[in-house]
Amino acid sequence: MKTVKISLNSIDKVKSFVNEITKFDYDFDLVSGRYVIDAKSIMGIFSLDLSKPIDLNIHAEGGVDEVLNTLKPYIV
Repeated sequence: MKTVKISLNSIDKVKSFVNEITKFDYDFDLVSGRYVIDAKSIMGIFSLDLSKPIDLNIHAEGGVDEVLNTLKPYIV
């Protein structure tokens, strides 16, 4: 598992993030305080406090570099 901080501070960023992340078969969790939600759930993301960076847990053994390359615009 790899954890990175990401910023999703606009509606357009959330939409494009979900579109990018659903291309992968791995599991992704967003962690904000005590809340953990599925990063592929657009409704779940909007339930979080998006004013500050949140942790993204990537549950992948291999292929993490490809995921990180795709998510570069969101990583803080």
